[in-house]
Amino acid sequence: MSEQPSAANAGTISIGGDLTVNRMGFGAMRLTGQGIWGPPPDEERAKAALRRAVELGVNFIDTADSYGPDVSETLIAETLHPYPDDIVIATKGGLVRPGPGNWQANGRPEHLRAACEGSLRRLKLEQMPLYQLHRPDRRVPLAESLGALIELKNEGKIRHIGLSNVSEPQIRAAQELTAIASVQNRYNAEDRGSESIVDLCDQEKIVFVPWAPIQDCDRLAPVLSAASTHGVTSRQIALAWLLTRSNQILPIPGTGSAGHVTENVAATSIQLSNLEANAITELAS
Repeated sequence: MSEQPSAANAGTISIGGDLTVNRMGFGAMRLTGQGIWGPPPDEERAKAALRRAVELGVNFIDTADSYGPDVSETLIAETLHPYPDDIVIATKGGLVRPGPGNWQANGRPEHLRAACEGSLRRLKLEQMPLYQLHRPDRRVPLAESLGALIELKNEGKIRHIGLSNVSEPQIRAAQELTAIASVQNRYNAEDRGSESIVDLCDQEKIVFVPWAPIQDCDRLAPVLSAASTHGVTSRQIALAWLLTRSNQILPIPGTGSAGHVTENVAATSIQLSNLEANAITELAS
């Protein structure tokens, strides 16, 4: 691997046809306190992680109003605003936080409007490049929740709409109403519950953003074997595999450490052999 990692080594991906970013992003959930609640224990350390990500060519940052709540978005603006021209910030709305570790869906149109407008204020943006419904609310028809986002898009407050934590039928239903630029589901080398969703995003040219992209990878034999061969960590192999799994995958490993950011971005330089990549892919069969 090169001495100076760069997210550009992963190539680029198009979001919605008019936004291009490097295919290694940054997940900003871990810029908060324990339980994804309140401020981080060391705010300067969290800001250093953000600055390091941008320094290494990361120009896609994923966050949500529920991270903190509000903490992650506020830190991003405090650290990076005014933003570099190529930065794409994606946020999410639709989950509320009664307390640490507690996540509850709220897909009511009036809540989503207030959530989006709050995110715009905290992030100091006039338009959200990518706004994602964090999770469908079983108490609210999906069409009603999306209707609020469509209205906000028509008003110029949202550029592209994405979905998170959704099934294939929900994606298809959403596509009947509006263009869907991204899908963000849990997916990694160990958890392949969204395998068919990755394939769907491949077919539809939708960006697939896997959350928890490196979780539990250190207990998978093919991952550990490849890590030993390349002299890298299992987490780096898990990220390198995601980049080979589909050209529509945009990993967003999250951390509050600048050192871990460097390690994650360095994964873009790992060249897995077909044998190594296939051994990990076949874990799903």
